[in-house]
Order: sequence, then structure tokens, then C-alpha cells
Amino acid sequence: KRVLCVAEKNDAAKCISEIMSGGTSRRREGMSKFNKIYEFEYHLFGQNVTVTMTSVSGHLLGQEFKAQFQKWHSCNPVLLFDAEVEKHCPDNMKQIKRTLEKEVRQCQALVIWTDCDREGENIGFEIIDVCKAVKPNVQVFRAKFSEITPNSIRRACETLTEPNANVSDAVDVRQELDLRIGASFTRFQTLRLQKIFPASLANQLISYGSCQFPTLGFVVERFKAIQAFIPETFYKIKVLHEVEEDTVEFSWKRNRLFNHTACLVLYQMCMEDPIATVTSVTSKPKSKWRPLPLDTVELEKLASRKLKISAKETMKIAEKLYTQGYISYPRTETNIFPTTLALGPLVEQQTQSPVWGTFAQRVIDQPGGPNPRQGKKSDQAHPPIHPTKHSSTLQGNEGRLYEFIVRHFLACVSQDALGQETVVDIDIAQENFSTSGLMIIARNYLDVYPYDRWSAKVIPVYEQGSQFQPSAIEMADGQTSPPQLLTEADLISLMEKHGIGTDATHAEHIETIKSRMYVGLTADQRFLPGELGMGLVEGYNSMGYEMSKPNLRAELEADLKLVSEGRKDKQSVLQNHIQKYKTVFIESVRKAKKLDEALSQYLGAAQEIAEAEQQDMEMPLPVRKCPNCRQDMVLKKKREGNGKYLSCSGYPACKTAVWFPDTVLEVSRDDSICPTCQPHPVHITFNRFYLALSMLSTQNTRYTPCILCIVDRSTFFFTINQYPFKTQQN
Repeated sequence: KRVLCVAEKNDAAKCISEIMSGGTSRRREGMSKFNKIYEFEYHLFGQNVTVTMTSVSGHLLGQEFKAQFQKWHSCNPVLLFDAEVEKHCPDNMKQIKRTLEKEVRQCQALVIWTDCDREGENIGFEIIDVCKAVKPNVQVFRAKFSEITPNSIRRACETLTEPNANVSDAVDVRQELDLRIGASFTRFQTLRLQKIFPASLANQLISYGSCQFPTLGFVVERFKAIQAFIPETFYKIKVLHEVEEDTVEFSWKRNRLFNHTACLVLYQMCMEDPIATVTSVTSKPKSKWRPLPLDTVELEKLASRKLKISAKETMKIAEKLYTQGYISYPRTETNIFPTTLALGPLVEQQTQSPVWGTFAQRVIDQPGGPNPRQGKKSDQAHPPIHPTKHSSTLQGNEGRLYEFIVRHFLACVSQDALGQETVVDIDIAQENFSTSGLMIIARNYLDVYPYDRWSAKVIPVYEQGSQFQPSAIEMADGQTSPPQLLTEADLISLMEKHGIGTDATHAEHIETIKSRMYVGLTADQRFLPGELGMGLVEGYNSMGYEMSKPNLRAELEADLKLVSEGRKDKQSVLQNHIQKYKTVFIESVRKAKKLDEALSQYLGAAQEIAEAEQQDMEMPLPVRKCPNCRQDMVLKKKREGNGKYLSCSGYPACKTAVWFPDTVLEVSRDDSICPTCQPHPVHITFNRFYLALSMLSTQNTRYTPCILCIVDRSTFFFTINQYPFKTQQN
């Protein structure tokens, strides 16, 4: 029996093959020079089989509009919400596809070894679709694993399961919505704004994404909060006490007051009776908690803060470390170590290190062995990120990130730092002040985790009831400070809090708004919105649709989770969100001048658009359904003359049209519904039209017939043959 195994990347295929074959696999070339084929014998399905292991390079198939909708000027962007979408194989993936088609013909079973997350499951189904197209009866299995280690791979082989269609469906929904929403808004705003601001935006792609825009919104919102901030002056009292060569500062229990007179009165009372009485001396144990197990979001945030490595670079490195077998799967929402995961052997591997090996031995020797501090989150798929083997050869940022992951792991399975805190309270003229000291008793996890600080603070010995005269009592003032611009770690926290994207996509969305020049970075690596980013957010917000707010996308992310769990239907979620965004899009186009006005504050005066071009961008309301393709038919103005016609919004794919005669001068849509053919057709009002006097009374210049009844020739107020309202199909 021959089995085809397919991993998500070549590195993963290579490492898995080495483990399964014990280093005896035979390598040969596939049709893609980047995706090798490894062959070996293995005991699977209760028998000895020949395994052919190869890989894809991420997604094998992509979603795209059918050819007639792909060109930017091919249709009105609103049509992209309903245009037909198909899956296709990009040119750079066709050789991989051919390899799979060739290899599966010789195999009786297919095992999917892609990453065990949503994207990996979807890639798995892409592989299945390609393979089943040439071999429909091939048996399909799914390998579940969280790390590329001998134990994990062996366990995956022993517990092969079925692929999860619900999880893959959630990705299909997300991909299709991202395509429709992104393409429609991007085409609309790019084509419009390039014409209106040619000096600034002539060659600029002005992209829109339902995740990138709320991400930009967070940056703009923080910047505007800083701009709107009005500093306030505050006042406070502090007490200083010099003992030998040390000076102890006592803080005011009121903290600060914003009323100068009130603070001055209290200060004068203290100065009139400047004797401090010690009212309380308390000493109690204090702990500094060791870190929680590491999930993806914390990895991105801590790497950004502590190592100054961007989230995008962090995930790129982590993915490489995972496929090479150094760490567990880096895309996880879990910060709880499962009881089934043996932590002892993982810690023992790190005792080889000349840097942290001694600490690893301390963890093994501590009472109870490794004892992780547990969080509250679990995605029920992957454990927290942890090292899976020791390395002392990694260099550069790979080495730094690996070291951080190891140190974090050892810290979280060790013990909290312990100290003794002393708090001294004093009273001066019935005003209360306080100071504290700290003695560190056991550093514990701090010995391996230099990314946290905990400093001892020595204060003199005070006794309750004793009195002393302060060295100084001072009244000081200060000003409130505005919030700071967002760091990447701050931005990721906001995205996680509001449900924008997933742990796997945060870095990608941040990179997009940077590459589009919607935001820039200050010298200290904080996000500053650019003029284009500011204008877009202000423009859309002024329309009344707070598209820069996270609500719309957060609702979608919640629905995608329900689809992946099988609790919501794929098609109903898809149609619901298409309609929601389509409604917002139509209204946004109608109010597009607000976008122009907002951007003109940053990019200069807006240029006028020719009437014909303006009409192309407008979103006319539907009149009826097209009898041929069932898309909406809308009123349009003829390019020559003043006449109007009814056009299918599916043009150019569908060329159905209703042409009104030149004698009709004005036509408008009426909201009433025809009782004969309800609920779809809408009345058309004809104002001021000229006909032969023998056919029509000169007093009647306004008629409101049903357009469907006209076209079907069932009823009208004059002979249609003489004055034809014709349906034309080119």
C-alpha cells in the first residue's frame, strides 16, 4: 500500500520525514523545485506501507472573481458583492498541483499534515480537492499535532482522524468576504480619489480591508485623543525625611488636587504643625508573579517590547523555528499547559545549556518539579508555545527569539519571586502620607527572566507611635499628560480586545496599514497616522458609518468562530455579512463627497468630476430584477442626449436593457409596488413627455406605470407598437 502525505511547507515535510523514517528517507525532485519528495517505509494502518511525503507552500488555491469582473473598469464596484467567485490555482502553485496529481494516482490513501489551525485545515481541503479530482476514491485522513517531535509525530500517526469541514468553511467564508469587501471598496475609493486628488494620489493604491481599516482607526483615535487633550494643572504635598545618608519620600494619600487654594490650605495646616506621627507599620510577604504560559498574542507583544522585533518578523521566525522542530506550534490562543503534556522532559532538555542549564536543573529539583502558573484561555487545539529541543547554534534574531521562548518557559514553570514589604503610614495635621520598602528574599524565576525587573528598596526602621520632624514638607505642582501614541504591542492588545483579526493575522493587518502609508513610525517606534489615513477615517466617520470602529469586523469574527464550531451555517453567515457590507457600501458611495471634503483638509482642494464620471460612480436604486440574469436593473442616463434607459447591473456580462423613446424627457424611480407583479417590480414615473396629440391629452404630463407591465406589454396608456418601450438583449 502506498500513502501520500502532504505538509504545509517543505521544511515541515523534511523534518516529519526524518522523524518517521529515522533519518533513512530517500529524497527526489518534485515538479516544483522548492517542494521536494521524500519516500520511506513506515508501519501505518496496521501494516507496512510506502510513504510519499511532499508539501505545498501555503494556500494552493485562491478565490477570484470570474474573468468578466477582474478588470478594474469592468463593472460598477457594487456588483462585486454579488459577482460569481471561483477557486483557481495561481501560476506559481501549478507545479505543486501537478506534483500532487501525479503522486496521488499511485496512492491508496492521503494523509493531511498541514498546520492544525483554521488556515491549515482549509489548505488541507484544497489538497483534498486537487487529489480527489484525479482519484475520487482515495481515502483521506488528518494528522493532528502541535509540534514536530518524535513523540508528537508518532502520536499523530496512531490517532489519524477526519479533516474538519466546518473549520475549513470558516476560512472560505472569510476569504470570500475579504475579497468582495476589499475589492469593492478598494476599487471605489482608488478610482474616485485618484481623479479628485491627482497631484497626491494619481498612482496610489488606496486599499480597504475590513480588518485593516479598524486597525487604522485605533491609531487615528489615539492620535486625535492626544490632539484634543487639554492639560490640567494639579497640586500635591510631599514629605521628605533624611535619616543618615538616605532620604525617604512619603507620598500624600490624597495623591493630588486640582484646586490650588484647597491644596494650599492643607499645606499651610501641615506647616503650622510639622510633626509626623507614625500611625502604622505593617510588614507582609509580597510576591512577584512568574509569567503565564506563552500564547501567540503575548509572544508578539513581548517580542515587540522586550526584543524590539516586529510582530511580522516574530511570526516569520517562530514559524521557521517550529518547522525545524525547535518550538511547538506558534499560533495558539492557549495559556494553560494541559496535564497530559509532560513538562519534566522538556525542562530536562534545557539542562544542556551553559547559560540557563543550571536554572533548568533547579526547576527539576524544586519540590513538585515543574509547576506552571496557569492562565484561563484554551483553544482546545494547541498547548502554549514552548521549546521542544535544545539549541546553542541559532544566530541573530532566530537565536534571540528562541532564547526568549526558552527563558519564558522556564520562568513560568518555576516559582514566583518572594519578598517582604514594609509599609509605613504617618500623620501630619490630620493629613496622611505613606512610604514603603521592599526586601527580596528569593528571586526564583527572575534569575532566568531578565525581561522583568523587581528592585529592593531600603527604608529606615520606624516604630508605630513614634514621632519625627520631616526634613522638608513641599507643595509641588504638575500637569496631566496626554496618552502616548500606540506601540505595536498596544495596537495588538486593542485588536485582541475588540476581536479584530486573529492571533494569526494581527501582524499582517499592521503591516498592511504601514505599507499603504496610512501610518508611519516615530523615532521611538510608535504609530503616527499619515494624512491619507487621517482623511479616510474622518471621511467615512462623517458619513455616519463608523467603519473605523471594530464592531462590524468583530461581529464577523464571532460568526466565523461559530461556523468553525458547526453552530452556524456557512451560507447564511456569508449572505448576512455580504448584505450588511453592501448596504454600507451603497450609502458610502452616495455620501462620497464627505470623503472628498475630509481628504481635502490634508491633500488640498478636490477637483470636480465630470458628470458622466460621477454617474458611473453613483449607486442607483434597483428598479426591478433582470429577466435574464436576475440581477438588479437600474436607471441610467444616456451618454448622448438627455434620455434615460433601464440597464442590467450585470453589464457587461449581461446586456439586457429597456430603452425609453426620445419623446420621454424625464424618468424617475417611484417607491410604490405594482399590485400585479409584487413584490419585485417598482413603478417608474414619466414626467413631461411629448406624444402625438391624437394619442394623448395635452393636459396629462405625468404617468406612473409599472415597468414590468410595460415590457411585458400587458397594460399601458397608449399603443406600444407605435411608441415602443423595448427590451434589448445584445
